[in-house]
Amino acid sequence: MRTEFSFDEKLLSKELKLLLELMKTENKKKVGLDKSNLFKNINWNEFLELANFHRVYPIIYLKLKDLNEKLVPKKVMDALYEKYKHNTFQMLQLSSEMERINRLFNNNHIKVLFLKGPVIANDLYGDISLRTSKDLDVLIAEKDLDKANEILLQIGYSKEKTTTILNEKKWKKHHVIYFHTEKKTEVEIHWRLHPPPSKEPSFEELWERKRESSFNFSSIYFLGEEDLFLFLVVHGARHGWFRLRWLKDIDQVMKRNINLRKTEIITKKYQYGHLVGQALILVSALLDTPLPKELEALTKKKQSTTLARKAYLFISGFEDFTYHSRYLISLNLGIKKLLYIFILLYPNSNDLTTLTLPKILHFLYFPLKPFLLIWKKIKTS
Repeated sequence: MRTEFSFDEKLLSKELKLLLELMKTENKKKVGLDKSNLFKNINWNEFLELANFHRVYPIIYLKLKDLNEKLVPKKVMDALYEKYKHNTFQMLQLSSEMERINRLFNNNHIKVLFLKGPVIANDLYGDISLRTSKDLDVLIAEKDLDKANEILLQIGYSKEKTTTILNEKKWKKHHVIYFHTEKKTEVEIHWRLHPPPSKEPSFEELWERKRESSFNFSSIYFLGEEDLFLFLVVHGARHGWFRLRWLKDIDQVMKRNINLRKTEIITKKYQYGHLVGQALILVSALLDTPLPKELEALTKKKQSTTLARKAYLFISGFEDFTYHSRYLISLNLGIKKLLYIFILLYPNSNDLTTLTLPKILHFLYFPLKPFLLIWKKIKTS
């Protein structure tokens, strides 16, 4: 089944419409013959910018390369090929680094789950060159953070320099970033899947449902099928689905036979129903992804349709991220909404740059926070 929900197509540029058509059409000839009108009067520079911004250029390149040469200028195909080639090399480099980090962590008795990167590209697309990734996202138990930090520093990584105040980490953080200057490789070490106040399974639960990757010689573990689906849903929702690559990931998942009963149980337990509904509406309406009847009810929820409309404005470029904070508040329901507002108003290290107070007076950032937010808005407007 496909959702009956529809969006205002007038908000989409010709270039974005073509991009979406290429992403959703399996039959390449259908695009070249039946949809050739979509290629007329295209601003190809803008098209390339969109393919790059949405991180879908590997798929777009492969869809276009076998079409009639008259439809797409050669310089456009050359540019897409260079991006595709660069991404393939980058994914191979990340694969090598992923195996190295996995081996070192295993040798030091750290259980590790890879959240994104080559292992996910291989799982969802069957080919690491078809998905882009700028870094490795790794999930470990919080108790292993110090040990992981020591290992990464020993092999040449430097830790992102961050200043935290008033136990900010507990309320706002869920990962820390490491960068290798020589290899130009970035690694995010997560101790949570998502920032607070989202409810989520414990590391041990995720570890019990883990899968083992089949594309390399060592044992690389990553999220179970249902956990990965929900991780991708919540991650995409938090970012307003502003990159179409995230929707394409959901499209790939929905083409597989995931255990809908397990998915439904986890969705209810962690209150993800409205977010799953949002993702299903978007992927069905924009990419023509068939949806299972078992999840149809989620697309009918008022919260799901409201959130889908808000995300569509981000995707179309009609609304910028000035409204992202408001959107993030709307992702939370009930008590979680109040918790999120509390976290939003919780002091953070940025407040130090707006108004520097001695450590002994840091508690004053609580009553001052609303005024600091207004001041920052005035300065940036």
